[in-house]
Formats: sequence, C-alpha cells, structure tokens
Amino acid sequence: MAAVVSALRTLVFLYARISEDPLDQRRGVGRQIKDLRRWALEDIGGEIAGEWVENDRSAHSGEERPEYDKMMAAALAAAQQPGVRVVVGAYHPSRLWRQRVERAQAIEDLRAVRAFVGFESGGYFNMAKASDRSQLANLGESDTAESEVKSERVQRAALERAEEGQANGAVSYGWRRVYRHDEDGKVIGFDDIEHPVQKAVVQEAARRLLSGDPQRAIEADFNARGLPAPGAGMKRKKRSITQDETGSQWGKGSVKKLVLRKANIGVRVHRGVEYKAAWPALLSIEQHARLEDLFSKGEATSSSPGQRKHLLTWGEVATCGPCGNQIRVAMRGNAKRGVKKPTYVCDGKGCVGRNEEALDGYIEGIVVEVLSDPAAADIFAGDKSGALAALERVEALRIRQGEAADDYAAGLITREQLHRITRKLADDIAEAQAEAKRLQPIDLTALDGLMGGQVRKKWPALTVQRKRRVLEALSFRVRIHPASVRGPGFDHTTIDVGWHGRELAG
Repeated sequence: MAAVVSALRTLVFLYARISEDPLDQRRGVGRQIKDLRRWALEDIGGEIAGEWVENDRSAHSGEERPEYDKMMAAALAAAQQPGVRVVVGAYHPSRLWRQRVERAQAIEDLRAVRAFVGFESGGYFNMAKASDRSQLANLGESDTAESEVKSERVQRAALERAEEGQANGAVSYGWRRVYRHDEDGKVIGFDDIEHPVQKAVVQEAARRLLSGDPQRAIEADFNARGLPAPGAGMKRKKRSITQDETGSQWGKGSVKKLVLRKANIGVRVHRGVEYKAAWPALLSIEQHARLEDLFSKGEATSSSPGQRKHLLTWGEVATCGPCGNQIRVAMRGNAKRGVKKPTYVCDGKGCVGRNEEALDGYIEGIVVEVLSDPAAADIFAGDKSGALAALERVEALRIRQGEAADDYAAGLITREQLHRITRKLADDIAEAQAEAKRLQPIDLTALDGLMGGQVRKKWPALTVQRKRRVLEALSFRVRIHPASVRGPGFDHTTIDVGWHGRELAG
C-alpha cells in the first residue's frame, strides 16, 4: 500500500526596504513589493503570508528595523507549524541584510526551522542544507564589503569637508546656502551665509539667556510670536511628542540646543575634532563660553518664569556668617498672633534669620545705587586682554587639532598618535577655556539697559531671575550675621555686602 503524502502549504513572507527616501515618496519600496507579489505567486507558487516594508531605513548603520524584526518573528513562528513551508522573500540579499552578524544570526534561526530564503532578482536557498547556507553567506559578504567600501568613501569625504570647514548635510538654522555654478550652470560648490531672520533669533535667544530669562520663557515667547523653530518644514523620521507635524514648535530644550552649538562661533566639529568653519559666526566666543557656563550650572533651565521665588536662596550669593552655610527661606514668627513671615534662615544650624522682604529691599537698594553710577559701564567693562589672549590660545589649539587630523590622513602619524595628540590638545583647550572664564570681566549682557539713570525706574519691574542674574554678574556677596538686638526693625550693620571690586564688609 502506497504511503499518503500530505501537500505542504508554502507561505511567503515578503520584505521590502530602501535606505534613502528623504521625500518619503515610497516609490522604491512600492516597486519592490509589486515585483515580489508576482514572484511569490507565479515563480514560487505560494501564498503571501504578509508584507513588511521599511522606507528610508539603513541596514548597514545598525539602525533599528522594527518591521524586519516583526517579519522574522512571524516567519519563524509559522515555520514551526506542521504542513507549512516558509519562504522569506526579498528583492535582493542586500535588502534583507548588510551586517555580517545580523545575517549569520538570521541564517542560523532559519536553519533551525528548516525555512527557505528567496530573492526576486535571483536565488533560492534551502536553509536546511549546508551548501545553500554557505552560498547565501558568501553572496551576502559581497553586499557587506560593498557597504563598507562605500562607508569608507563617505567617511573620507566627510573628513575632507570638515578640514575645509564645510557643513555636512543641510544648511543649519541661522544661515542660508548660496550655490556656486560653473559656466555651464553645474553646481561646483556652495557657501553658507547669514540668514538675517534666523540669525536675529539665535542672537536674541543668547542675549535673553545671558540677561536672566529662563529658556522655557523664551521658547514660550517664540511660539507665541509664531517664530518657526529649527527643523520647521523638514522631513524627520522622529519628532518629540510635544512637536507638531511641521516641526515649527519650540519645544523643551530647543533654545539650549540652538545656542550651545559650536557652529555659532564658527567651529566645525567632526568626530570630536574642531575645525575652523567656512561660515560666519553668529555669536562671539565670549558669549558662547558664558552660555556653556550658564547651562553647566543649571541656571537657565527653569521650567517656568516664576520658578525662582527668592532672591538670595542657595548658591554663593548669600551665606551664613557664623557657619558659612547657604540660605533658605522658612516661615518664622509668632504663630499665635498670626504674624509668621518668609524669613531667610541658615540652612545648617539655623544660626541666623532675617525678614526676607527687609533684606531684599536693603540689598536691592545697594544694587540700584551701584548701577546708577554714571561711570558704571566703564568701571565694570574691565580689562578683557587676558581673557581674549586665552581665547586666542583656544583657537590656536583647535587649529593644531585640525593639523593633526591632516597628518593622519596623509599617513604621517598613526591612529594611536592621533588619538594621543587629540586628547592632549583637548585637555589644553579645556584649561585655556577655564582661564578665559576666570579672567573675564563682568558679563555686561546681564546688565543690559540697567546702568545709569534708568535703573531706578526699571528695577522694580524685573523678575526675580533677572535680579538674581544681575547679582551674580556683579559678583555680589552677602554675609548674614546674628542680630545684635532681638525685636522689630532691620539692623543693616549685621549684614556684610561686597561686589566686583569691593571687599565683603559691613
């Protein structure tokens, strides 16, 4: 009696991918799927079990491919069912795999379930056979080698652009691109020049941050004024959950990212090495250094304009005379008589206490007097020569970093020597930047519009953050000593006050 053999169902799992589709036209993957459907039904004679598509997604860079993962999971699960033959189909081996590790893992997974792999461009492999697995691996190796050679060309071109100070990719916010053409109209290069509107936005953001405005207040103001954010109208694979489809909204952190770019000071960064950029700077090196310092201290990240409620709490501005601890605010007074009031107190042992309103009024009065001096601008401008010399040293060290990269590209030094030189120069740059910061005179940006006869009129309307920034810019220091006499009234003789050029003294 002849054995009865049940017919196998052939399920074909179709996967299509294209690496680049910046306009999201999907025509490449659309053609692949169309051809794959015909191949699965006519050439393979199977049933299409599903279609998985990834558009504008690289398989070589290590970028996540969620649709590929779903397709493999579905194929492996189906292959374990009785009476089923599974075929994973793609247009070409390079559409499925570019990386050796990923390809090897997939071949092993498909071997375990005795699945098949086929390509519309040619090739059909039984993963249960060692010879087929070997052929598929060798075929894929050619794709990997091709990708690696292309990657090396791209990296070398990127280094060359960096050495020339040219931008990599689309023009950045703050500049506009002007193309150069030859006699036949062919594009032979480009120059990035200042974008008048976007440049003004970058400079306004920097100026306001240095004047004391928190970044969230600036972002809210830019949105209210309808100023498009960087990336507005550009096609992006991902956007934050608070961003609209056009990318026009200023989100949390947008201003910080904008002002801290090295590009703003005419520096091109490539693989951690800084090169002099070919485009014009939007901010001064001094401004950028102050902004970096501002954010490193967390002083510009307030989530709302009213987050700082007290002028003298925390930081170095006000300290306790007896123990040197910081100052905080607590409610103090006679609870039975209902006269508890905000009071500055020592955060350590509670050594001192002063009525917040009275102490603020005293300190603010001194600040206004200092700024009202007609010669304030000249007094606080100070000597910038030391700071400028340190910043010039920073620029010279960056040029040496670029020269080291040139020497490596020319084969004059080894990779290890390049890394050692780069690390040493990076340390020297950090040291020079710290020296420039130490030698900087007062940040006059924080005092913008507050020196001279107008300060008495403007001061009461300032936010607490802006007032605090002025105190910090002037290096104001307040030391609170215990009151000599208990009871009502404010004894200013127990308060030591100092600022830029004036020793801390009562």
